[in-house]
Amino acid sequence: MSETVKLTPMLQQYFSIKEQHPDCILFFRMGDFYEMFYDDAKAASAALDITLTTRNHGMPEAVPLCGVPYHAADTYLARLVEAGFKVAICEQVEDPKKAKGVVRRAVTRVVTRGTALAPGRLPSKEPRYIAAVTAGESGFGLAFVDYSTGEFRATQPGLISELTDELARLDPAEIIAPESAVAQDDLGRAL
Repeated sequence: MSETVKLTPMLQQYFSIKEQHPDCILFFRMGDFYEMFYDDAKAASAALDITLTTRNHGMPEAVPLCGVPYHAADTYLARLVEAGFKVAICEQVEDPKKAKGVVRRAVTRVVTRGTALAPGRLPSKEPRYIAAVTAGESGFGLAFVDYSTGEFRATQPGLISELTDELARLDPAEIIAPESAVAQDDLGRAL
């Protein structure tokens, strides 16, 4: 007979939010810290060279965790993003003193290489493009935006070589493409 593990209300909330952002490291606000748990904690502690610890949290096995102070979060956030991670920032969205039970939390922003705008973290005169690519019967669609300035442009390269030339010229911080497009051999290699 297997024993069912009952999660604490905080871990239930964590897993509910993490389920919505499985491809991100979840910065889970707990008081004056952003904490990361399980695989997120292992990845973040290795990338940031910070201590990985464990707590019980009412679980039969210890829960891996690490954390960073909220007032220094931008520095750690930038390092994770530059290391290639997406980070979901989960804030406390109600006053903990007024909370009845677990403090409500919600993801307020997802930070990627293309959307990172921490002061002092972007080259001041260089664009930081996010590009979106798709493939169609008559060629490709390419749209790109510089998130820091709002500049937006789109084009329709007809050949894969035109698409790769344009991507090389833009040097986007992030490329978004549907899985079906990435599965195409030529486009998948180009991206």
